[in-house]
Amino acid sequence: MEYIYNLTNINKASKLVIDNIKTTVVRIDGKIGAGKTKIISNICLQLGVKEIITSPTFSIINTYQSVNGPVHHFDFYRLENPNEALDIGVEEYLDSGNLCFIEWAEKIEPHLPLNYDHYILRVLNDTTRKIYSIKR
Repeated sequence: MEYIYNLTNINKASKLVIDNIKTTVVRIDGKIGAGKTKIISNICLQLGVKEIITSPTFSIINTYQSVNGPVHHFDFYRLENPNEALDIGVEEYLDSGNLCFIEWAEKIEPHLPLNYDHYILRVLNDTTRKIYSIKR
């Protein structure tokens, strides 16, 4: 899957990710400012989350209720060591069967499950992004 989008068609980009989810763990990589939180927020809205969706940069994890159950959104940017994720019970979350969206997953690489969906966000210009899946 590959799609170029901006804020006017972010709904379609999010829908494409939703339609292509094969596991409950979804890794979205990209540089700072690429729009990882923005697309995850839009995905959550499309999954029926009614709560205000915010970046989990300081809390590390935000959990929302969707029409199909809990959705966990992780941001591991601030972690210094992969084992810090164990303090929040990351393995239990990832094994829970609930949808988990992960930003900065490279920070917890040893604790990722063997199977997960992997997407990359690329900044094309100030308003345009490309999202594409990585075959694993």
